[in-house]
Amino acid sequence: MNFNRILYLLLFVLISFACVDDYDKAVKTEVPDVPNKDMSGYAKGADVSWLTEMESQGVLFYDTAGVQTECITLLKDMGMNSIRLRVWVNPTNGWCNTADLLVKAKRANDLGMRILVDFHYSDVWADPASQNKPLEWESLSFSDLCTAVSNHTTDVLNALKDWGITPEWVQVGNETGNGMLWDDGRASDNMAQYATLNNKGYDAVKAVFPDTKVIVHLQEGNRNSLFRWLFDGLKNNGAKWDVIGMSLYPEADTWQSLNDDIISNIHDMISRYDCEVMICEVGMDVEQEDAGYNFLKDLMTRTQTIDECLGIFYWEPQSYNNWNGYTKGAFNAEGMPSKAMYSFGE
Repeated sequence: MNFNRILYLLLFVLISFACVDDYDKAVKTEVPDVPNKDMSGYAKGADVSWLTEMESQGVLFYDTAGVQTECITLLKDMGMNSIRLRVWVNPTNGWCNTADLLVKAKRANDLGMRILVDFHYSDVWADPASQNKPLEWESLSFSDLCTAVSNHTTDVLNALKDWGITPEWVQVGNETGNGMLWDDGRASDNMAQYATLNNKGYDAVKAVFPDTKVIVHLQEGNRNSLFRWLFDGLKNNGAKWDVIGMSLYPEADTWQSLNDDIISNIHDMISRYDCEVMICEVGMDVEQEDAGYNFLKDLMTRTQTIDECLGIFYWEPQSYNNWNGYTKGAFNAEGMPSKAMYSFGE
């Protein structure tokens, strides 16, 4: 056991005492032996970053027969082959920090599932409305901010590497339709600085995992004008990426038109930038099971015919009963997969 592994084991202990009383329940959760499945090809995945926090609160998960089942195992049995996990820099309660990331990544890796790591470069949510710097980075010069991005990316990925875990994909920022690490990296004010910050993350990923694909991920995958503006700006400023990531959150009465729009956008991104595409986040209100199923089935059927489209990830499908106020999960009130989840196994 090397020094880094010892360090992260100590972090687990510290978190369990300092942040969440029942964190050890999540840490000690073991995955059962399950039959081997083909994990290659088109990615059918889920972001389950809330999972350990949910488990610490006693949330349980059940298969369609009502049998209590470890969550990631259940998702694999439902037809998923990939797991997406966010990582924050110094979150106040410990969830989604590097140590917590390792717990979930190891569990998924032990099941043979592929992993996407989503760097937010923040202590909290990074999204279109908020791209706040971590508290410790707020007063840094731009040069030092670039170094911080590089070091943080390197440290997290080396922690995974020390545990024998190789992510297949890494996101450098989350829903960065107007850049990240505001105000320095706000794309509408300084596209060149956003491109520089992006490249610091890109280069750090490649230094640790040369074959891992780096994703630049934007919200509203149906908005071609947003994608053209942002990626034209990045390209003109020397930015690097391997995959263009997209989010899509339709309603029951809009999914058909939004699916048409995102398919058109996918084709345009592939042609315009000669790169691959991934749908990194999708979701629909859990009460709209039929619409959710039809939405996902249609989107997966159409994107699987596009060689350059790598796959699709449902965002926190395991959340249920309004966990953290979120209503777009894909499990019902009894903690069992909703009809929408069946689309992943077909």
